[in-house]
Amino acid sequence: MEGSLSHLLLALGSGSLIGCTLGLIGGGGSILATPLLMYVVGMRDVHTAIGTGALAVSANAYLNLAGHAAKGHVWWRCGVTFAIAGCLGAYFGSSLSKLVNGQSLLFLFGLLMMAVSFLMRQAKCQTNVTAKSLTIGTHGKTTLIALLTGVCSGFFGIGGGFLIVPALLLATGMPLINAVGTSLLAVGTFGLATALNYAASGLVDWMTAIYFIAGGIGGGIVGTSGASRLATHRNMLAQTFRWVIFAVSLYVLARSYSAAL
Repeated sequence: MEGSLSHLLLALGSGSLIGCTLGLIGGGGSILATPLLMYVVGMRDVHTAIGTGALAVSANAYLNLAGHAAKGHVWWRCGVTFAIAGCLGAYFGSSLSKLVNGQSLLFLFGLLMMAVSFLMRQAKCQTNVTAKSLTIGTHGKTTLIALLTGVCSGFFGIGGGFLIVPALLLATGMPLINAVGTSLLAVGTFGLATALNYAASGLVDWMTAIYFIAGGIGGGIVGTSGASRLATHRNMLAQTFRWVIFAVSLYVLARSYSAAL
């Protein structure tokens, strides 16, 4: 009984952190979900952790999308482009992922996290860009980036928000608060595609996913509210999140290095 209660509390707490992160910066939920499931909740199988995390993050992303949409933060055309183009890439990536050794996958995951922590320094926005000012060429560029992001999302079992937000800034120059809100449509869709693929192979812990989603509801409300209030301080938040990703990447690499060899 004590073990079950501990599992419940750890899953709810981890889910709250995931929901808050998604609501606050539109990404990071998935990049943290697998390490949290492995090292905090205690899930032993890497692929089950990936499938379970993808399902929970997908649900939380859609819930947070509703909150951002209500505040007018979502650029729907860009969001739909990322969701459709990236979904195909996510399905392909998740199929490829199941053929890779679990610990090797975790090690590669750590390397990707470290690379993203450096790439986030390059993300910039242009406050004069609006949804109506985007050109056909911009949407074509966005589609290509979405395909590549989707492959990475599915392969590593991540919603992709930590990639989508910088990618949207790179492709469109939209304000960061809009990139945060817009990214959640693609994050939810990527995660759903990955989760369905893993569920078909029996690699989803449904009860743990429910705990994660339940915890994420409260965290998402806090994160979305914080995103609106701190929009003018987004650079500070982005830099803080970049260092969080870097720190977690070091931990994942240290834990998986010897097993991956």
